[in-house]
Amino acid sequence: MQKRKLGQSGLDVSTIGFGCMGLSSGYGAPTERMAGIALLRAAVERGITFFDTAEVYGPYVNEELVGEALAPFRDEVVIATKFGFDLSLGAGQRGLNSRPEHIRQVADQSLQRLGTDVIDLFYQHRVDPAVPIEDVAGTVKALIDEGKIRHFGLSEAGVQTIRRAHAVHPVAALQSEYSLWWHEPEQEILPVCEELGIGFVPFSPLGRGFLTGAIDENTQFRAGDMRSTQPRFQEEARKANRVLVERVRALAARKQATPAQVALAWLLAQKDWIVPIPGTTNLHRLEENIGAAAVSLGEEDLREIETALAEVAVEGERYPPQLAALIDR
Repeated sequence: MQKRKLGQSGLDVSTIGFGCMGLSSGYGAPTERMAGIALLRAAVERGITFFDTAEVYGPYVNEELVGEALAPFRDEVVIATKFGFDLSLGAGQRGLNSRPEHIRQVADQSLQRLGTDVIDLFYQHRVDPAVPIEDVAGTVKALIDEGKIRHFGLSEAGVQTIRRAHAVHPVAALQSEYSLWWHEPEQEILPVCEELGIGFVPFSPLGRGFLTGAIDENTQFRAGDMRSTQPRFQEEARKANRVLVERVRALAARKQATPAQVALAWLLAQKDWIVPIPGTTNLHRLEENIGAAAVSLGEEDLREIETALAEVAVEGERYPPQLAALIDR
């Protein structure tokens, strides 16, 4: 697989990354450990070098899984993880905590769980309004100086937060949601990333599975699947949003590709410093995602997609109110 640079940071990663969250949380019962390890190693063998995890996924167990799976390839891969949540509040509760002492504690614990001596990319998972971003960036800068971290990242951060953080220490990558059915980053976020030389890592690049075409209004989500609580995945919204998928499916058929591959190829065509991180628990889907890197969308294809995006109004908010409140503006 070809590689891309995440902005001007010098961080080289595979064109398609792997979002590891779904192996341990978010979509119902976690994947059996050995199956998860086998899938992650299969990803490396097929050319993926960029893996995304976080302490909150599980919590904790996803980092342990990723660390064990990637140990034989540690020098060949880039591992990103995250800090910023307070997990001491009990099951199902999530507060924010980016105090400097907490960042240091999370870094040390993540290093131990990942079984490594350095974290390649350390994101602030969500902006903490109680802690100045300058203090956050300064703490990560110190960890970089100490050799525990290589690169600093932000997730779901707003423009002013990005600028203030970058002034203290260069931000290598911003991770936020971006896909065919969520293109808000195009308004302000992508321009500031381009200006400052920051790479962009879209999470949920397949719309949490919806853009694959495998979900419709009749889909029954498993217990513990976060989509069951999200407005965009309520039955009427799913029914309405199928229109977009059908438009993508028609183009995919002409390109001898799948809707998922077209969705990923569209992201790759936006900027050469964008690296999506689709997740999966299935080898077939992994190979399908990797195949997107070989799908070429010409100017006519991109115009057709843009026309569809302009004509199809996506129904439903992406988060329920309590989670939407955590997004920095």
